[in-house]
Amino acid sequence: MSSPDTPVRAPSGEPPTGQAPRHWWRPELVLALVVLALGVLVIVGTLNVSAAASQLGIGPRFFPTLVGGAMIVVGVFYVIDVLRGGQGDPEESEDVDAGAPADWRSVALVSGIFLAFVTVLNVVGWIIGSALLFFGLSVVLGAGHKVRAAVVGVVLGLVTYLLFVKGLGVTLPAGWLRGVL
Repeated sequence: MSSPDTPVRAPSGEPPTGQAPRHWWRPELVLALVVLALGVLVIVGTLNVSAAASQLGIGPRFFPTLVGGAMIVVGVFYVIDVLRGGQGDPEESEDVDAGAPADWRSVALVSGIFLAFVTVLNVVGWIIGSALLFFGLSVVLGAGHKVRAAVVGVVLGLVTYLLFVKGLGVTLPAGWLRGVL
């Protein structure tokens, strides 16, 4: 005899009444496999990197290998969890409607902004390109103060450029500002 809280299973082996049928192929599994595949791609891509190790013995392959390995471990555990019936919890934030349709216009605009950034980066340089990237993303995602977003974009672009180029010795494209900085 079942208690009132125990779901009643249909005779055909279907899930309890009131619940959708459970299939092994779900969106969570797709995400788990993507994480796993990206981890493998990072490891494979790292194998082509050849440069001398630093004085500490850590070369340019260390961190990509660490990240790729972690992605593989997380991906494997995620696949196992999904196959054992785990599923993502619905969004519990009060200002998010989990049942609302996707905003494909915003997705397309954000994707277009990233593609434009990659396309013009070597021409305009890091500072201008990243400032435009931040400003464009801010506007698409609903920034109320466009002038503030533009100023923050320029400051972020300049600070990250100086940190990477002057602080870490990483080469970033200077673009139109070559010779100025």
